[in-house]
Amino acid sequence: MKLVILDRDGTINTDSDDFIKTPEEWTPLPGALEAIARLNHDGWRVVIASNQSGLGRGLFDVASLNAIHTKMHKMLAAVGGRVDAVFYCPHSPEESCLCRKPLPGLFEQIGARFGLPLKGVPTAGDSARDLQAGATAGCEPHLVLTGKSAAFRDGGQPEGLPAGTVLHADLSAFVDCIIARGEQGDPAAAAA
Repeated sequence: MKLVILDRDGTINTDSDDFIKTPEEWTPLPGALEAIARLNHDGWRVVIASNQSGLGRGLFDVASLNAIHTKMHKMLAAVGGRVDAVFYCPHSPEESCLCRKPLPGLFEQIGARFGLPLKGVPTAGDSARDLQAGATAGCEPHLVLTGKSAAFRDGGQPEGLPAGTVLHADLSAFVDCIIARGEQGDPAAAAA
């Protein structure tokens, strides 16, 4: 099975320091939904791993989160794409859970659900903690220079990136890399 694990806020949709609390606040980044559809059409299954501490902070409830994801699924379907599953951490940072990125709990849950080891599974996110969680679980880390990492578009990179992290302008560029190299291949060579 070809599997890709994506972060949500700042990777697929715009991010906000005030959290994405309603479907109206959820806005896809340009080309992101189409990029997911291209992955699907190339035989990839797409799963989201997302910290949603707004739940633990009481900023929104599960019904609101479900409504946000319903909007995302409908918008994806309209461009011929889909996300197979959404895994999220509902805890606030103070709860010291094992599923909040940068810890690998969400990724371990994904591996268990799909019944496969995550070694080499591509994961993309807009922050070091997204990639630290994936790399700890064995995933291949890819940073998109959107959301929290948009400031690095002109050079540099965030501190704490796992070794071997490949940088991409956005989700569409990440998908170009993954599709260009096929199921196997050298991520650095494909990104060059």
